[in-house]
Amino acid sequence: MLKDKARVMTAQDIERILKRMSHEILERNRGLENMIIVGIQRRGVYLANRLGDILAHFESTRVPSGVLDITLYRDDLTLLHDQPVVHSTSIPEDVNSRKILLVDDVLYTGRTVRAALDALMDLGRPESVQLAVLVDRGHRELPIHPDYIGKTIPTSKSEVIEVRLNELDGKDEVVICEREEG
Repeated sequence: MLKDKARVMTAQDIERILKRMSHEILERNRGLENMIIVGIQRRGVYLANRLGDILAHFESTRVPSGVLDITLYRDDLTLLHDQPVVHSTSIPEDVNSRKILLVDDVLYTGRTVRAALDALMDLGRPESVQLAVLVDRGHRELPIHPDYIGKTIPTSKSEVIEVRLNELDGKDEVVICEREEG
């Protein structure tokens, strides 16, 4: 069981951070040409949709977006569940020779991103893959570094970062939680 320890981002913080990240994405890519935004199931999908909306507002054009399920690519699949829940992968356009903006909520060990890269490569050969995360909490086990970071939040390994989004949780916030003894 987890209990909230500290709220580190409000709804307004999240909105401001996503707008800043959108500006960084536009600047680095000199626009949105040849790009597909892909959210990692679950919360990465909602963040990708929000980034897509902000980018569309800034550039008056919509970037194709997709959803990536990495369940079967995880290296800890047998440790998590006896019967894993597989969600859908849906990318509306061919990924070959496209710039892929991969979006997730929290970057921790890097294993989720590694699984996402494996899943993407099974779909084709992108020109490039860029990574955007709302929270980078460190503790990397793999050499993965995001291109766009909403906020770096140092945590201990016993702490958990919970990103709560209105679409799933009824409110927007980021909270550091700790495991309750018992």
